[in-house]
Amino acid sequence: MKSMYIVLLLCCASLSAQNLTGTVTNQAGQALENVNIYNLNNGKHAHTNANGTFSLPAVAVQDSIAFSRLGFATQYLVVKKLNGLNISLAEASTALDQVVLTSEVNSLSSVVAVDLKLNPVKSSQEILRKVPGLFIGQHAGGGKAEQIFLRGFDVDHGTDVAISVDGMPVNMVSHAHGQGYADLHFVIPETIDNIDFGKGAYYADKGNFNTAGYVDLRLKESLDASSLSLEAGQFNTSRLTGMFNLIDEQNHSAYLASEMYLTDGPFDSPQNFNRINVLGKYTYTDANKDKITLTASHFQSKWDASGQIPQRAVDQGLIGRFGAIDDTEGGQTSRTNLTLQHLKNLAHNAVLKTNAYISKYDFELYSNFTFFLEDPVNGDQIKQQEERFIAGLQSTYERKHIALGETRLDYQAGVGFRYDNVDDMSLSHTVNRQTLLDRLAFGDVDELNAFAFLNTEFKTGKFTFNPAVRLDYFKFDYYNKLTEAYDNQSESKVAFSPKFNTVFAPSQNWQLFLKTGIGFHSNDTRVVVANGGEEILPAAYSADLGTIIKPMPRLALNATLWTLFLDQEFVYVGDAGIVEPSGKTRRMGVEAGARYQLTDWLYVFADANYTHARSTEEADGEDYIPLAPKFTSAGGLSVDNLSGFSGSLGYRWLGDRAANEDNSIVAEGYFVTDFNVNYTIENWTLGVIVENLLDTSWNETQFATESRLFNEPASVEEIHFTPGTPFYLRGKITYRF
Repeated sequence: MKSMYIVLLLCCASLSAQNLTGTVTNQAGQALENVNIYNLNNGKHAHTNANGTFSLPAVAVQDSIAFSRLGFATQYLVVKKLNGLNISLAEASTALDQVVLTSEVNSLSSVVAVDLKLNPVKSSQEILRKVPGLFIGQHAGGGKAEQIFLRGFDVDHGTDVAISVDGMPVNMVSHAHGQGYADLHFVIPETIDNIDFGKGAYYADKGNFNTAGYVDLRLKESLDASSLSLEAGQFNTSRLTGMFNLIDEQNHSAYLASEMYLTDGPFDSPQNFNRINVLGKYTYTDANKDKITLTASHFQSKWDASGQIPQRAVDQGLIGRFGAIDDTEGGQTSRTNLTLQHLKNLAHNAVLKTNAYISKYDFELYSNFTFFLEDPVNGDQIKQQEERFIAGLQSTYERKHIALGETRLDYQAGVGFRYDNVDDMSLSHTVNRQTLLDRLAFGDVDELNAFAFLNTEFKTGKFTFNPAVRLDYFKFDYYNKLTEAYDNQSESKVAFSPKFNTVFAPSQNWQLFLKTGIGFHSNDTRVVVANGGEEILPAAYSADLGTIIKPMPRLALNATLWTLFLDQEFVYVGDAGIVEPSGKTRRMGVEAGARYQLTDWLYVFADANYTHARSTEEADGEDYIPLAPKFTSAGGLSVDNLSGFSGSLGYRWLGDRAANEDNSIVAEGYFVTDFNVNYTIENWTLGVIVENLLDTSWNETQFATESRLFNEPASVEEIHFTPGTPFYLRGKITYRF
């Protein structure tokens, strides 16, 4: 009789525990995506989809439910009914306790998003630095794409980090200067809403270049207010920014953003740098919450550069730290983009997301790395140039909350393509930017990448199992214009990239994860045809084991052990027009981070990363990977809205690292601090920005290069560097209306 009573109770409990369904919006009635819904009674959780709807399993009447999203006040609800729930979240100051650690694959990106909200990006150089462990360096006058370092990779300008803006790829395949060239200078910092990132090759919707990780910038859909901003400071620097709210209605929004930036930089030869950015964005949402967004932007830039200088020239007093051997380096570039995003709500809590884009891109760069090594009379200046057209599309069908007994299934299935048409790609030997002495390479590239992926998430209990797979097809075509006879070569290749991630969340404040996956990056088309299509999609095999924990609501800690093995690859050296093998490599590392919001207005954070990177095919002592970071750390504190004041004090620390294969040449590390403070009164904000607060003498980029100065009897291999910015003071005034 007692056992029958227990069975009856269990049956009643099973009948009373059902799905809680509803919609979450902001107070303006706009749907909120990725709101976390957490059952405080049994630990079950769900997230809203793109139209703000959710379905939370195993909910009983009188259960307590928490609704949380970054930038909104957390709302608690005791369940009275199970269907048709409409929740409206109120905006609130960003706080770390708004982040919930459920069993999601990419929770660290949500935690780090607090950094951006409390200390927004203030320059294009700051954008990528918001990613923990990612360092950048500029070595060509501010107009060239930055050199990137992440997880023991000298990524050059983007070979192993996939970068995108609102889903549009930034990395340039088969670029005149180097594979994966990623120039983010077309992004106006004030338009950035969020930076989504992930490390490792664990994400099915990320393909080419996603080995060390990916970074996806999300631009604002609308503006809180219009604004005008003027910034001026040392080195003849000035920056004018305008943000104009054109339409601000419930179903329509549109804004225009513009930027003009001028500077000479700290160099003895002025950079004469200028950059112009214009962006317009329009969004329409219909009664069914279907959404269409159209974005158009144009960017152009022109600059002079002092390049990388040899240490011996400074030591001998031939030039100062900010001098130049060849001050006719520099270049110009432009990019025009048009993107269309469409979201269609379908039956069964499904959505169809489509993203289409076209870009027109021009590039011209003059460099001189070896001075008079190859040509003792005219010097070794080179010119790299191309004209490019890019078109692409990705459509993703997404469905959540599919019940499979006690298990919940979410999945995304996507298809797409990217096509690059590059005309008159050239490498030439020049003098003073004026005289063309010789063409070293000249041709046209056509490259197609078609792909499909399936990402699934099975949620059962406190576990999430995430098997996924991606398939990429590449067609490479190169027309060599240097030969008298018609010379067109084509190759094709397929990459298969499986992933499997497991996440365990014992509570809303603790997550454990094991991630495994295979990623890849493509090689330059000229490498592909030169090697007959062999070994031209090198794979990266990676694994992460880690945890994120919140021992207190406003304290978050994370730690990860990781390893990555990269297959043999052939690299096209764009500066020399030759193909070089790089061999197999192995990287292992540990990452740790902490974020603590001491009060509503004071926030501190720090990240530290250690990496052991080696070539697996070389003898001990000769197996160092040049310029691979060994130890990096970044952190700081920020103040937000303290009696009208806000600001931050931050540091960047990059340790010494090998500059060549036997570590006989060392690239020296640096420790640099930056500071900014703002005061807001009514509609006005006054600010001060200081880069390199302690006026540290540091080298932003360094290379072990063999070069020869004019009249030197023999070449010398040593460190060539671009000096880091000295103490750099700017003032800023902003008016909001």
